[in-house]
Amino acid sequence: MTTTNTLVEDTLAYREANQKIAQILGGICAIVLVLASVMFSAKLLYWAIDQKGVDPDATSSTVITLEMRERQLGCLAKNIYYEAGNQPFEGKVAVAQVTINRVNSGQYPDDICKTIYQKNVVYEKVLCQFSWVCDRVTLARPVHSGNYKESMEVAKKVLLEGFRLPSLEQAMYFHGDYINPGWKRERIAKIGNHIFYK
Repeated sequence: MTTTNTLVEDTLAYREANQKIAQILGGICAIVLVLASVMFSAKLLYWAIDQKGVDPDATSSTVITLEMRERQLGCLAKNIYYEAGNQPFEGKVAVAQVTINRVNSGQYPDDICKTIYQKNVVYEKVLCQFSWVCDRVTLARPVHSGNYKESMEVAKKVLLEGFRLPSLEQAMYFHGDYINPGWKRERIAKIGNHIFYK
């Protein structure tokens, strides 16, 4: 009888232990789900905070005011600075031209600032059209004033004077020559450290 009692007690203890483990695992799963939800909400909040300074309706009118044009120039100059600030003049023009090509393509917002700051959420991951937009470090003002000044001059030439590089008329994408994203796009040119595609 004592062997049977011991066996019954062991079986009951085993069941209780399994039930406790199941409860603990259930609790852990619930915590993981809550954390995932909080992280996703935090990413959306960061995105909303990043977008706070970009008024989506600020430059989408047929009548361009001085304030709107200055805003467009500021967005374009920042994009040039962060994407190609250390590149030659042609490299800066190329990045500006890709930005303008996207705006005019109908595939992206019809506004320079909206196109630059556009973000998409894919599988709970925030993807930016231009990598620096997702980089929290670049929220500070540009630190290399010479590079920023040249970026602003390039923005003015491209946006206000219509300056273009003929070879990049259809360029829509680019990446640094130090990475290989495996794109199946038609390569157009290499300028500075960037490779440009249709």
